Amino acid sequence: MDLNADLGEGFGIWRLGDDEALLGLVTSANVACGFHGGDASTMHRVCAAAARRGVAVGAQVGYRDLAGFGRRHIAYDFAVLRDETVYQLGALDAFCRLTGTRVRYLKPHGALYHAAACDEVQAAALVAAVNGYDHELPVLCPPGSVLAQLAVGAGLRVVAEGFADRNYLPNGQLVPRSAANALVRDPDEVAARAVRMATERTVVAVDGSVVPCPVESICLHGDTPGAVRCAELVRAALIDAGITPTTFA
Repeated sequence: MDLNADLGEGFGIWRLGDDEALLGLVTSANVACGFHGGDASTMHRVCAAAARRGVAVGAQVGYRDLAGFGRRHIAYDFAVLRDETVYQLGALDAFCRLTGTRVRYLKPHGALYHAAACDEVQAAALVAAVNGYDHELPVLCPPGSVLAQLAVGAGLRVVAEGFADRNYLPNGQLVPRSAANALVRDPDEVAARAVRMATERTVVAVDGSVVPCPVESICLHGDTPGAVRCAELVRAALIDAGITPTTFA
Protein backbone atom coordinates (compact mmCIF):
# COMPACT_ATOMS: atom_id res chain seq x y z
CA MET A 1 0.00 0.00 0.00
CA ASP A 2 1.29 3.41 -0.99
CA LEU A 3 1.20 6.26 1.55
CA ASN A 4 1.13 9.72 -0.02
CA ALA A 5 0.97 13.28 1.26
CA ASP A 6 0.42 16.72 -0.25
CA LEU A 7 3.71 18.60 0.11
CA GLY A 8 5.50 21.74 -1.01
CA GLU A 9 2.41 23.90 -0.53
CA GLY A 10 4.14 26.86 1.07
CA PHE A 11 4.82 30.05 -0.86
CA GLY A 12 7.65 32.55 -0.48
CA ILE A 13 8.41 33.05 3.21
CA TRP A 14 5.35 31.03 4.26
CA ARG A 15 5.85 27.36 5.07
CA LEU A 16 2.78 25.11 5.20
CA GLY A 17 3.27 21.81 6.99
CA ASP A 18 6.48 19.95 7.81
CA ASP A 19 7.66 18.64 4.44
CA GLU A 20 10.94 17.20 5.75
CA ALA A 21 9.31 15.18 8.51
CA LEU A 22 6.58 13.83 6.24
CA LEU A 23 9.12 12.80 3.60
CA GLY A 24 10.61 10.47 6.20
CA LEU A 25 7.26 8.69 6.56
CA VAL A 26 5.46 8.61 3.21
CA THR A 27 6.32 6.70 0.04
CA SER A 28 4.96 9.23 -2.48
CA ALA A 29 4.94 13.03 -2.40
CA ASN A 30 2.27 15.07 -4.20
CA VAL A 31 4.24 18.24 -4.85
CA ALA A 32 2.43 21.51 -5.53
CA CYS A 33 3.45 22.96 -8.90
CA GLY A 34 3.06 26.67 -8.22
CA PHE A 35 -0.58 27.26 -9.13
CA HIS A 36 -2.48 26.52 -5.91
CA GLY A 37 0.63 26.58 -3.72
CA GLY A 38 4.38 26.22 -3.96
CA ASP A 39 6.95 28.21 -5.89
CA ALA A 40 10.21 27.53 -7.73
CA SER A 41 12.42 27.36 -4.64
CA THR A 42 9.91 25.24 -2.74
CA MET A 43 9.61 22.79 -5.63
CA HIS A 44 13.40 22.56 -5.86
CA ARG A 45 13.78 21.97 -2.13
CA VAL A 46 11.07 19.31 -1.87
CA CYS A 47 12.21 17.44 -4.99
CA ALA A 48 15.77 17.34 -3.65
CA ALA A 49 14.62 16.06 -0.26
CA ALA A 50 12.37 13.44 -1.87
CA ALA A 51 15.20 12.25 -4.10
CA ARG A 52 17.51 11.84 -1.09
CA ARG A 53 14.92 9.72 0.70
CA GLY A 54 13.83 7.65 -2.30
CA VAL A 55 10.28 9.04 -2.19
CA ALA A 56 8.37 9.12 -5.50
CA VAL A 57 7.50 12.63 -6.70
CA GLY A 58 4.09 13.28 -8.23
CA ALA A 59 2.82 16.48 -9.79
CA GLN A 60 -0.08 17.86 -7.80
CA VAL A 61 -1.63 20.11 -10.41
CA GLY A 62 -4.32 22.61 -9.52
CA TYR A 63 -6.30 25.62 -10.60
CA ARG A 64 -4.41 28.89 -11.03
CA ASP A 65 -5.65 30.16 -7.66
CA LEU A 66 -2.98 30.94 -5.07
CA ALA A 67 -5.34 33.20 -3.11
CA GLY A 68 -7.92 30.44 -2.74
CA PHE A 69 -5.37 27.63 -2.35
CA GLY A 70 -7.00 25.92 -5.33
CA ARG A 71 -10.11 25.06 -3.33
CA ARG A 72 -12.51 27.25 -5.32
CA HIS A 73 -14.12 25.83 -8.44
CA ILE A 74 -13.13 27.49 -11.72
CA ALA A 75 -14.95 26.91 -15.00
CA TYR A 76 -12.10 26.23 -17.42
CA ASP A 77 -12.02 25.93 -21.18
CA PHE A 78 -10.75 22.46 -22.14
CA ALA A 79 -7.66 23.67 -23.98
CA VAL A 80 -6.67 26.15 -21.27
CA LEU A 81 -6.87 23.55 -18.49
CA ARG A 82 -4.99 21.03 -20.62
CA ASP A 83 -2.21 23.52 -21.34
CA GLU A 84 -1.96 24.79 -17.76
CA THR A 85 -1.66 21.19 -16.58
CA VAL A 86 1.19 20.55 -19.02
CA TYR A 87 2.79 23.80 -17.81
CA GLN A 88 2.74 22.56 -14.21
CA LEU A 89 4.04 19.13 -15.16
CA GLY A 90 6.94 20.68 -17.02
CA ALA A 91 7.85 23.03 -14.19
CA LEU A 92 8.03 20.26 -11.61
CA ASP A 93 9.80 17.92 -14.00
CA ALA A 94 12.56 20.48 -14.47
CA PHE A 95 13.33 20.52 -10.75
CA CYS A 96 13.11 16.74 -10.62
CA ARG A 97 15.79 16.55 -13.30
CA LEU A 98 18.00 18.96 -11.39
CA THR A 99 17.77 16.78 -8.28
CA GLY A 100 18.22 13.37 -9.90
CA THR A 101 14.64 12.17 -9.92
CA ARG A 102 11.59 12.49 -12.20
CA VAL A 103 7.86 13.11 -12.06
CA ARG A 104 6.32 9.69 -11.47
CA TYR A 105 2.56 10.43 -11.55
CA LEU A 106 -0.10 13.14 -11.66
CA LYS A 107 -2.69 13.98 -9.02
CA PRO A 108 -5.13 16.90 -9.22
CA HIS A 109 -5.52 19.13 -6.18
CA GLY A 110 -8.48 20.52 -4.28
CA ALA A 111 -11.38 21.81 -6.34
CA LEU A 112 -9.85 20.40 -9.52
CA TYR A 113 -9.68 16.96 -7.89
CA HIS A 114 -13.39 17.09 -7.11
CA ALA A 115 -14.36 18.61 -10.46
CA ALA A 116 -12.45 16.00 -12.45
CA ALA A 117 -14.20 13.26 -10.49
CA CYS A 118 -17.52 14.19 -12.13
CA ASP A 119 -16.92 16.78 -14.87
CA GLU A 120 -16.09 15.18 -18.23
CA VAL A 121 -14.55 18.32 -19.72
CA GLN A 122 -12.11 18.94 -16.89
CA ALA A 123 -11.31 15.24 -16.54
CA ALA A 124 -10.69 14.99 -20.28
CA ALA A 125 -8.35 18.00 -20.12
CA LEU A 126 -6.23 16.26 -17.48
CA VAL A 127 -6.16 13.05 -19.49
CA ALA A 128 -5.13 14.94 -22.63
CA ALA A 129 -2.32 16.67 -20.73
CA VAL A 130 -0.91 13.39 -19.40
CA ASN A 131 -1.29 11.70 -22.77
CA GLY A 132 0.53 14.51 -24.51
CA TYR A 133 3.27 14.92 -21.92
CA ASP A 134 4.05 11.34 -20.90
CA HIS A 135 1.66 8.46 -21.58
CA GLU A 136 3.48 6.37 -18.96
CA LEU A 137 2.51 8.64 -16.05
CA PRO A 138 -0.13 7.08 -13.74
CA VAL A 139 -3.09 9.19 -12.65
CA LEU A 140 -3.90 9.20 -8.93
CA CYS A 141 -7.64 9.78 -8.40
CA PRO A 142 -10.84 8.50 -6.73
CA PRO A 143 -11.90 4.97 -7.68
CA GLY A 144 -14.78 4.88 -10.16
CA SER A 145 -14.56 8.61 -10.88
CA VAL A 146 -15.05 10.17 -14.31
CA LEU A 147 -11.32 10.93 -14.37
CA ALA A 148 -10.53 7.28 -13.66
CA GLN A 149 -12.87 6.09 -16.40
CA LEU A 150 -11.53 8.47 -19.04
CA ALA A 151 -7.92 7.74 -18.09
CA VAL A 152 -8.47 3.99 -18.41
CA GLY A 153 -10.20 4.56 -21.73
CA ALA A 154 -7.13 6.45 -22.95
CA GLY A 155 -4.84 3.60 -21.93
CA LEU A 156 -3.38 5.36 -18.89
CA ARG A 157 -2.67 3.62 -15.63
CA VAL A 158 -5.07 4.65 -12.86
CA VAL A 159 -4.17 4.38 -9.19
CA ALA A 160 -7.20 4.57 -6.90
CA GLU A 161 -6.77 6.75 -3.82
CA GLY A 162 -8.45 6.94 -0.42
CA PHE A 163 -8.20 9.55 2.35
CA ALA A 164 -7.54 8.42 5.90
CA ASP A 165 -7.94 11.93 7.32
CA ARG A 166 -11.17 12.89 5.50
CA ASN A 167 -14.74 11.84 6.21
CA TYR A 168 -16.84 10.15 3.54
CA LEU A 169 -20.48 10.48 2.53
CA PRO A 170 -22.65 7.34 2.07
CA ASN A 171 -22.25 7.68 -1.72
CA GLY A 172 -18.47 7.29 -1.44
CA GLN A 173 -17.67 10.95 -2.01
CA LEU A 174 -15.75 13.10 0.44
CA VAL A 175 -17.58 15.36 2.87
CA PRO A 176 -17.17 18.90 1.45
CA ARG A 177 -14.40 21.00 2.97
CA SER A 178 -17.01 23.57 3.96
CA ALA A 179 -18.58 21.11 6.43
CA ALA A 180 -17.46 21.09 10.06
CA ASN A 181 -16.84 17.33 9.97
CA ALA A 182 -14.83 17.27 6.72
CA LEU A 183 -11.62 16.29 8.52
CA VAL A 184 -10.87 13.33 10.77
CA ARG A 185 -8.77 14.93 13.51
CA ASP A 186 -8.02 12.07 15.92
CA PRO A 187 -4.65 10.52 14.88
CA ASP A 188 -5.63 7.11 16.28
CA GLU A 189 -8.83 7.15 14.25
CA VAL A 190 -6.91 8.19 11.14
CA ALA A 191 -4.57 5.22 11.62
CA ALA A 192 -7.46 2.81 12.14
CA ARG A 193 -9.16 4.08 8.98
CA ALA A 194 -5.97 3.62 6.99
CA VAL A 195 -5.63 0.00 8.12
CA ARG A 196 -9.25 -0.67 7.27
CA MET A 197 -8.76 0.75 3.78
CA ALA A 198 -5.67 -1.37 3.27
CA THR A 199 -7.04 -4.64 4.63
CA GLU A 200 -10.81 -4.56 4.08
CA ARG A 201 -10.97 -2.08 1.17
CA THR A 202 -13.80 -0.21 2.92
CA VAL A 203 -14.41 3.00 4.87
CA VAL A 204 -17.11 3.94 7.38
CA ALA A 205 -19.16 6.91 6.19
CA VAL A 206 -20.47 9.70 8.42
CA ASP A 207 -23.85 7.94 8.76
CA GLY A 208 -22.20 4.71 9.94
CA SER A 209 -22.66 2.84 6.68
CA VAL A 210 -19.77 0.84 5.22
CA VAL A 211 -18.66 2.09 1.81
CA PRO A 212 -16.41 0.18 -0.64
CA CYS A 213 -12.98 1.81 -0.91
CA PRO A 214 -10.76 -0.28 -3.21
CA VAL A 215 -7.58 1.79 -3.18
CA GLU A 216 -3.88 1.36 -3.86
CA SER A 217 -2.78 4.58 -2.18
CA ILE A 218 -3.77 6.33 1.04
CA CYS A 219 -3.47 10.11 1.33
CA LEU A 220 -2.69 12.31 4.31
CA HIS A 221 -2.94 16.08 3.99
CA GLY A 222 0.32 17.79 4.83
CA ASP A 223 -1.42 21.04 5.78
CA THR A 224 -3.64 19.41 8.42
CA PRO A 225 -2.65 20.18 12.04
CA GLY A 226 -0.95 17.10 13.51
CA ALA A 227 -0.16 15.68 10.05
CA VAL A 228 3.24 14.32 11.11
CA ARG A 229 1.81 12.51 14.12
CA CYS A 230 -0.94 11.05 11.93
CA ALA A 231 1.61 9.85 9.40
CA GLU A 232 3.72 8.26 12.14
CA LEU A 233 0.72 6.35 13.51
CA VAL A 234 -0.56 5.35 10.07
CA ARG A 235 2.80 4.00 8.98
CA ALA A 236 3.25 2.08 12.24
CA ALA A 237 -0.31 0.71 12.12
CA LEU A 238 0.10 -0.52 8.55
CA ILE A 239 3.35 -2.27 9.41
CA ASP A 240 1.75 -3.84 12.49
CA ALA A 241 -1.00 -5.13 10.20
CA GLY A 242 1.60 -6.79 8.00
CA ILE A 243 1.47 -4.15 5.26
CA THR A 244 4.73 -2.56 4.14
CA PRO A 245 4.22 0.97 2.79
CA THR A 246 5.56 0.92 -0.78
CA THR A 247 5.14 3.40 -3.60
CA PHE A 248 3.05 2.39 -6.61
CA ALA A 249 5.16 4.52 -8.95
